[in-house]
This record gives sequence, structure tokens and C-alpha cells, in this order.
Amino acid sequence: MQKDRKLLSKIDELPSPYKLEHLSTPYKVWLYILALLPMLIMIALMFIDTEGISLDEASFTFENFLILSEQSVLVALYNSFKFSFLTTLICLFFGYIIAYSLYKSKLKHKGGILLLLILPMWTNILLRIEALSYLMQPHNIITNLLGIEGFDILGTDTAILVGLVFTYLPFVILPIYNALEKIDPSLEEAALDLGMTETKKFWKVIFPLSLKGLVSGSIMVFLPCFSGFAVPKVLGAGNVILIGNIIEQNFSNMNYNIGSVLAVLVLILILGSILLINKFDKEGETLL
Repeated sequence: MQKDRKLLSKIDELPSPYKLEHLSTPYKVWLYILALLPMLIMIALMFIDTEGISLDEASFTFENFLILSEQSVLVALYNSFKFSFLTTLICLFFGYIIAYSLYKSKLKHKGGILLLLILPMWTNILLRIEALSYLMQPHNIITNLLGIEGFDILGTDTAILVGLVFTYLPFVILPIYNALEKIDPSLEEAALDLGMTETKKFWKVIFPLSLKGLVSGSIMVFLPCFSGFAVPKVLGAGNVILIGNIIEQNFSNMNYNIGSVLAVLVLILILGSILLINKFDKEGETLL
């Protein structure tokens, strides 16, 4: 009895989650400063007519929303949806093949191979895109070494699509592989015992259970493709404009009101996608 009481007293002395809540205070403070505050400022700028950052002659207006009806913005939105959709489909196709092959392989060091696949995510995206842009020119270091003529696709839709797939493919492989790894092997054995073929087992058991990873991966690719500007700016050579390029141009030219309208539009899309992830993967299992 005394041992049990001592054990209970030691358990009571352990810090509860509520007592450790104060440790998250610095994170919350930086979250409010770096995320919530800029968002509130952009929402306010949507309804204000100002000259740069000066608020001396600021006035309330709805005219900033007229930018959404301009032809250039509509074309940029169309391009953003087109490239984001195509990139997501291609990444899902190849990402699932790679993740499933790794999941089914009997290799001992799967974690190391997965690390090599996602390692490009740790490097600077601009450096990777710049390096890729040189390979898309007819004369580069590889063509000079091999003595062959290279591909001259820089500034085309193909170059942008290749660059987006090259950049965001690892974002699909990781969540799909995590979803596959969490499938109970006994379910596959039961499916085979019930007379299912390997093909039926995949479509009836494995694929439905990996949908969380597909949804998470598709959103992790679609959103940065839709809102990004670095890849189309470098590989598109100014020939193809996405909504991210227009936002970047407006903020660079200190046209913060118009830039805020477009940025909040993209932010609404991001928040809607986060809600979609929470619906399919409430615990965030595929993102771990």
C-alpha cells in the first residue's frame, strides 16, 4: 500500500499538460506577430486607397476589388489553376508509384531512401530553379560535355510544368508513403485469404486507406504551385504570368492595396484547403 501511495504521489508531481501550456507562449506570440498581424493589415489595406505606405490621405474605397475583373488577372488566375492542376496530377501519379514501390520493397533502409527523395526540399528553391533553367537552354554544361544539342524550352509552358513537378514532387511522396506505412498488414492478408487478387486487393484495400496521403499531398502541391512566383518567373522568362507574379509585382511597386486584394484571395483558398485536410486527416497522420 505504501509503495502504491508513493507511486501515486510521484505521478501527481509530474507536470500536467495544463501546467506546460506556458511553454507554448513564445510560439503563440510569434504566430500572432508573423502570421495574424500581417493578415489583418492586408485585410485593412483591401478597403483603403493609399499612396505607398503613407496613410496621410488614406480613404475608404471598394475600387481595389475592380482588379479582379481585369483581363490580366483573369488570365493569371487561369494559368495558376491550369499549372497547379496539371502539376498536381503528374505529381500524384509519379509520387504514388514511387511511394508504393518503396512501401512494397524489402529494402532495409527505407528511411534513408526516403530521406534522399525529400532531400531537395532542404535546399534553396531559387538555386534549384536557376540550375534547371540552364539545362533547358540549347547549350549548357551537359550538352557541351556530351557534344549534343540540348532542349530549347526555356520560357515555355513545358519548362514551367517541368520545373513545378521537379520542385514539388517530394511533397507528394512523403504523405503518401506515411499513409501506406500506417496500413495494417493483416488487412492485406485478410483480403488475400478472401480470394482477392493482388489488383483487387490494391483497389479495394490499399488505395482507399491511402486516400489521406493523396489528399494531403495534392493540397501540399496545389497551393504552392498556385501562389508561387519563383518558378514561372525564372523558367517562364516573363512569357507566362501566374497570380503569384502579379502579387509580387504589386508589392514590389508598393501598390499594397491591389496586392492585398489578390493575396487575401489566395489566403482564402489556403484556409479552405486546410479545412479540407482537417476533414480527411484530422490528426495530421500523413504529414508526420
